[in-house]
This record gives sequence, structure tokens and C-alpha cells, in this order.
Amino acid sequence: MAQVEQLPGRNADVWDWQLRGACRGLDSSVFFPPDGERGRARAQREQNAKRWCRRCPVMEQCRAHALAVGEPYGIWGGMSESERHAALRCLRPSG
Repeated sequence: MAQVEQLPGRNADVWDWQLRGACRGLDSSVFFPPDGERGRARAQREQNAKRWCRRCPVMEQCRAHALAVGEPYGIWGGMSESERHAALRCLRPSG
């Protein structure tokens, strides 16, 4: 679950990057899976979403946001749920 207590307060400047996203105005189904999506359909949707991310001027900010708050679903900053989970696991100190 997203850690909403880690989200910044109501400061438009903090969220301004979202207004410049290549995904702005796209249907959310490009980035978020429907219930039960698996296999080839999921891989194709994720590849399409990542193509949008690669040409996005705020990809790094989007990725940083997703990692900081633990976004649990969808493609954010060119990373899938499993990719974010793996990245966070590598960043956490072991022990």
C-alpha cells in the first residue's frame, strides 16, 4: 500500500512536475493493469507504458516519487511494480 503519510503536503510546487508528464491526459489503463491481467497481455501493456515514459520530460521525478512513497501499482517513471520492489530491496540496509 502507498505510504500516504510520506506524501508531501498540499504544495502545488511539489506536484507541478505531473503537469508536464507525457502521460497527462492518457487513459490510466495504459499504466495500470486490469484485474487478472497476466502473461503476454501484461508484458505488452507494460512495454507500451514504458515507451511513453522513455520520452517523458519528468520521468526521473516520477520514478523518484514512486520509490519515495512506495507506489504499489502501475508503471511509474518507467518502472513496473516488481522493478520498484527490487530497487527498494537493494536500497534497504540488510540486517
